Amino acid sequence: MRTDHLPFPMPNRSHSLIQEWRNLSFLHWEVDPDLLSKHIPEGLEIDTYEGKAYVGSIPFIMKNVRPRFTFPVPGISTFPEFNVRTYVTKNGKGGVLFLTLEAQSRITCAYAPRAYGLPYQYSKGKMKVQGNTHRWETKRTDGTHGFSGFCSPTGPEQTADSGSLEEFLFERYSLYMEHKGNLCIAHTQHNPWVFQDAEATVLENNLTESFNLGIDDLLKPDLIHISKGVFVHAWSNEVIPR
Repeated sequence: MRTDHLPFPMPNRSHSLIQEWRNLSFLHWEVDPDLLSKHIPEGLEIDTYEGKAYVGSIPFIMKNVRPRFTFPVPGISTFPEFNVRTYVTKNGKGGVLFLTLEAQSRITCAYAPRAYGLPYQYSKGKMKVQGNTHRWETKRTDGTHGFSGFCSPTGPEQTADSGSLEEFLFERYSLYMEHKGNLCIAHTQHNPWVFQDAEATVLENNLTESFNLGIDDLLKPDLIHISKGVFVHAWSNEVIPR
């Protein structure tokens, strides 16, 4: 796995998890920073690109998730996930903040909030690839927080240019969360993202709507990309000063 592209070194301890993020659709909207700030933990700052704040809604497949030195478990290690994320920074170190992670994995939804403070919610989801098209839908068991549609590439595969908006959105190798009253950081390592420009038809999106971020049209993302995904090493989180 490459390391020359990383914006900062990974921890001096072994990674704890191995996983793959596969068949991702990246849908991004520009959002109102004042409304977004209500969701940002104390000690973090909203990270912006040319003064603009963004939130992404991202359906994909979490594949072969397992602890280091173990093997994937059929029916448990692979599942559809839909996350809503934004971009934050702490002392100049940019990262991701998840507003929610909707997953069809009861084990993950029970374990990850307790162990890491990640805001997982159990949902019934589907993620299918038909040719070059990703089709996805999710909804919680109470019928709320629906998100559905499909996405197809419109351009060639590429990697992000230095200083570009795509680099700002994709090339993130840390995530922040609150856990047991503390502010924490975790790290992820993978090769640079290979992605394509894309078009999407969003049929339902009260998942993103639930955060009240001032988005004018929740069915029309401002930016759309698609990717086959990456192989990932992930580290457990660590407490950092606020």
